[in-house]
Amino acid sequence: MTEQSRARFRAEARSEQPDPVLLCLLAAAEHNLADLPGGEPPPTLEELVTGCLAALDRHAAAVRRAVAERRPGSPEEVAALLAAVLGGRERFHGRESDYRRLESSLLPEVLRRRRGLPIMLSLVWTAVAARAGLTVHGIALPGHFIVAVGGPVPDEQYVLADPFHGGRLLDMQDAAHLALAAGHRFTPELLTPAQPLDLVLRVLGNIRSWAGERPEHARTQLWATELALLLPRHPAQLRLERAELLVRTGDFLGGAAEMEEYARILDAFDPDAAARVRQEARAARHRLN
Repeated sequence: MTEQSRARFRAEARSEQPDPVLLCLLAAAEHNLADLPGGEPPPTLEELVTGCLAALDRHAAAVRRAVAERRPGSPEEVAALLAAVLGGRERFHGRESDYRRLESSLLPEVLRRRRGLPIMLSLVWTAVAARAGLTVHGIALPGHFIVAVGGPVPDEQYVLADPFHGGRLLDMQDAAHLALAAGHRFTPELLTPAQPLDLVLRVLGNIRSWAGERPEHARTQLWATELALLLPRHPAQLRLERAELLVRTGDFLGGAAEMEEYARILDAFDPDAAARVRQEARAARHRLN
């Protein structure tokens, strides 16, 4: 499954209009779904993708029915309708404990549990809204993803909502508080709609952070890092992270070779760092003895 899903991931990431839903589903395919509750067999890649897209379609159908009944006009009314359907009837929300669970970053599990991190719940909102013909954009506030209902042109009306808290409406002061809580000064530019690949990179970053705090999950951190490297734009530091993870998971020669390749890149602008990376590469090779 991994080879097939990675080929699709790479192709989708480089398409003219990459679909963050599909990319997040393909990322989830990397996870060992054999550990599903009740000993259920893991789905095939096509079953995983088809089942999740069908779930989003069902939620969108519920939203369309609500739109037909209520006929919302303003962004506030649309946001209230989405909150009633997704946050209320369908019970999509998050809790602090979700930050400690890998499932909170895996879209199939978010759809199954109806729980997840702010970025994943915001992705559900935007995906369902798009299928229902409504305008909703993800907003990548530092530390807490939210959505904008309406817009995104500055002179168009929109409201902010927090899917993590069931769709609670936010004002500018709330948005500023969220940014400040993450150590960032709030500026209007922070309300620019998130780009699909930036969202996916942030999702993979969340998975990497979760696994990085748990050494026994180094292989999870490895696949999240390798997928991030397949994106057209990614931090160069990820190459070193992958090399170090290869060493941690037992591929000493592969990790050492990638460290030396990364050191050659560093030579041009940070010779001291390049020397440290080469030392790591030598230490990795010595572990074979």
